[in-house]
Amino acid sequence: MKKAQIIEFFDRLAAALPEPKGELEYVNSYTLLVAVVLSAQATDVGVNKATRKLFQVADTPEKMLSLGEAGLKDHIKTIGLFNSKAKNVIALSQQLLAEHGGQVPQDRDTLVKLPGVGRKTANVVLNMAFGQETIAVDTHIFRVSNRTGLAPGKTVDAVEQKLEKVVPANRRRHAHHWLILHGRYVCKARKPECPTCQLHDLCAYKAKTTAEAAPAKAAKRRKPAA
Repeated sequence: MKKAQIIEFFDRLAAALPEPKGELEYVNSYTLLVAVVLSAQATDVGVNKATRKLFQVADTPEKMLSLGEAGLKDHIKTIGLFNSKAKNVIALSQQLLAEHGGQVPQDRDTLVKLPGVGRKTANVVLNMAFGQETIAVDTHIFRVSNRTGLAPGKTVDAVEQKLEKVVPANRRRHAHHWLILHGRYVCKARKPECPTCQLHDLCAYKAKTTAEAAPAKAAKRRKPAA
């Protein structure tokens, strides 16, 4: 995708949604960190259902440790991999208190040293909690970047590096959420909504779905009348 097309790409996303927001629910930087850790291989909807009551009783590292691993598991047992996630949340809470005064670090290198926190999680926290211009490449962003031709790459790291280079400076703050939401609700994995996509003419996806495609295929399958 050429520079002018990329600028237009993000201009259209910005016009449609000037202030995009993440869908994970949280009350402070600590609960955001916990929510993102819990969201690995889980949906935001599922995590939110579990954390609404959790964050009412444990919204700081101290309160989380008072709740304990068993108590935490009881709150998050509906989330996949809850056993290992509970261990990580308790461990990162202990580390935050021991090494950071209970505060969430504001740099990636320090964040990724916390149990259960990888580069993607760190980027989400830095972007949402502290307003840093980071891009966390999840499955949605990876798909949109490759499918549209915006920032093709074979790995999430390659896509992140490409996005860092091509996203216009005035769009870096919200690029993360625009791409996630576009992938989640428009550029879907199995059935992309190409006919109604505002980026249709900019997209390089060769297998674009069209409003006429489905009837045409149905006609081909229909047997001629006897």
